[in-house]
Amino acid sequence: MERFNFNNELSGQIALVTGGTKGAGKAITERLLQAGATVIITARNKPENQNLNTNLHFISADLSNAEGSGKVVAEVLEKFGKLDILINNLGGSETRGGGFSVLTDEDWETAMQINLLAPVRLDRGFLPQMLERKSGVIIHIASIQARLPLFDSTLPYASAKAGLLNYSKSLSNEVSPKGVRILTVSPGWINTTASIKMMERIAESSNTSIEQATQSVMDGLGGIPFGRPAQPEEIAELVGFLVSPRANYLTGTEFVIDGGTIPTI
Repeated sequence: MERFNFNNELSGQIALVTGGTKGAGKAITERLLQAGATVIITARNKPENQNLNTNLHFISADLSNAEGSGKVVAEVLEKFGKLDILINNLGGSETRGGGFSVLTDEDWETAMQINLLAPVRLDRGFLPQMLERKSGVIIHIASIQARLPLFDSTLPYASAKAGLLNYSKSLSNEVSPKGVRILTVSPGWINTTASIKMMERIAESSNTSIEQATQSVMDGLGGIPFGRPAQPEEIAELVGFLVSPRANYLTGTEFVIDGGTIPTI
C-alpha cells in the first residue's frame, strides 16, 4: 500500500470551509492548514483574531441567500481556478424554545436556508469543475438531531439536517461514479459558544437555570455515554482524515461522532 506523508498530505489542495471562523469550523480550518492545504473560510464577519498563515484566505459572505453563495463560488474560482475540498460546515439554530406552536414561517425558512439550501447552492457551484477533473471531496456537516430531534428548541434545525442527510446520500449516488466523493459527518453535542447560547435560550423560555437547561438537553438526548460533549478539535480530526488520500474509498457514508449518544444501532 502507498505510504502517505500525513503532515503534508493535502499539499496543493484548495479547500473551502463555510462558517470557518469559530467552533468546529475553525478547528477544521486549522486541521486542513496543518495538512498543507490552502484554505478559504467564509462568514458574515471577519474573525477578530485572524490567523496569519499565508495559506488562509477569508471571504465575507452571507450564505443564507443565493447572492452570497454565488459570490463565494465566483471569487474562489476566479482566484484559485479550482476547488478540491468543500466543507459545508455552516449551520445553526436560532429559533425560540416552546415547540411547534410558537414557530413561524420565518423560523422554518431561516433554518432551511442556512442548514440545507446553503450547502445545495455551493455544491451546485463547485461540482461542475470537480466533475470535469474527476476529482474532489464534499463533506456535509449534519447533526445527530437528524435522528434525535429536540422538539422544544430545534425542530426546524433538526428537520433541515435530516433533509441534508438524505440529499447527501442521493448526491453521492449520482457523482461518486464520476470521481467526486460525498460524505456526511454528524456530530453530537459540541462544546462551542453556540451551544452555550442555545442553553441560555432554553433556560429563558422555560424559566430555569442554565444548569437545568443543560441537564434537560442531556436527558432529551438520552445521555452521552462518554460523559461530555465533543471538543471541536475531535470533529476536525475526523474531517481531516475523510478528506485525505487515506480515505479514498469512502463515499456515500454518514460518520456519526457523538460519544455514543444515539442509543440504537
